[in-house]
Amino acid sequence: MTANHAPRSTTPKRIVDLEAARRRQGTKADHVLSLLTAGDPLADAVIVELDLHGSQARRALDAGLRNGLASLGHRPPEAVAALLRQLEATPSWVDPLKLHRGDVVSLSVPPMWFRLCSITGALANVHASPAIARMLAGAGRPADMAARRLAETGVWARKTIRPGGLLRGGPGYVATAEIRLAHARMRADSLTDWDAGARGLPVGRLDMARTWLGLTLIAFQALAAVGIDITAEEERSLYQYWSYVAHLLGLDESLHKDVADHAGARRLQDLLDATVAAPDDNSKALTAVMVDAQARAMAGAPGAVLSEEQVRHLIQSVLRRALGEETGDRLGIPGVPAATDLMPLISQLNRQARYWQTYSPASSHEARRRTLEGLAPDLQAAVLPCDSSSCRRHAEAVRPSAWAA
Repeated sequence: MTANHAPRSTTPKRIVDLEAARRRQGTKADHVLSLLTAGDPLADAVIVELDLHGSQARRALDAGLRNGLASLGHRPPEAVAALLRQLEATPSWVDPLKLHRGDVVSLSVPPMWFRLCSITGALANVHASPAIARMLAGAGRPADMAARRLAETGVWARKTIRPGGLLRGGPGYVATAEIRLAHARMRADSLTDWDAGARGLPVGRLDMARTWLGLTLIAFQALAAVGIDITAEEERSLYQYWSYVAHLLGLDESLHKDVADHAGARRLQDLLDATVAAPDDNSKALTAVMVDAQARAMAGAPGAVLSEEQVRHLIQSVLRRALGEETGDRLGIPGVPAATDLMPLISQLNRQARYWQTYSPASSHEARRRTLEGLAPDLQAAVLPCDSSSCRRHAEAVRPSAWAA
């Protein structure tokens, strides 16, 4: 009863120029190559167990995530127990105080800019991998999926950064484990018509690293583009916190253990980019509908002062700055004419506001408090056009645990 997708010795065709990658990255390029066909044995085995034992295993998984392995008695399901043991084995480098406080760096970002920069930046970085984009495009009509993926990513991120969110049984801890299992489910469902030897394993360990970098490096490059900069100390705090998220996601420790700041994250991002093909038509289509969905949602939110077209131009300008002009071109993100580019003004205003928000411990605390208050309505209600009752039903329908069941 295992689903251990082991690394293969052959070179997947999604590797563009392995020799060039070796020249730039040395032996790290070969290590990354091995991860293209490496799954997540613990999560993959849980999917097998859920399929075999149904509701009994699902109830044990749900209870174990919320209440701990010890709550399941003497004979818990084997694969569920193995996954819970790994999740609960808190690494020695984790600072418990940071988990209680939450990701204070991300919490200092106003909710509107977090949605516009962090969430869209993270998804665009994922779409830039043609292997991931192909799988996502095959899951349904991109336009129908865009709003849902924005909502789900936003809800997960907010649960993850909140104070106490990553404590055992906390909302971010549970949601991160469920995301991990949702990816394992996607792997299992995709393997019937997926040539792992040509494209690597779908949503494998290397692809998970893109998601992690999207909510750290790419998110804060996007935020810097609108004038929300962080200090070197805040960078270190950010990656210390997100290293534990990487542990919960089952990310290979060799990928993130040396990433302590943006410089280290850029080296990892460059390594990933050096070993995958350029964005393709699926990447472009997914990015375009994601930008449209985010622009439509933000322009239609209460109190919005920009039109949908203006918000779309703002998002496109942010993404080109965060991802780089070359990647922006390859993703089909259009440039914004200088005459209508609001970024210089927005950056100046945000830098002034952030100066006063971080001027003293009291002002920093107030900024985080306002951010937490801004989380009150479920992000799905802000992104998905529906009334309150239907939004609640939708939220239940798209819970990652439901995908993994």
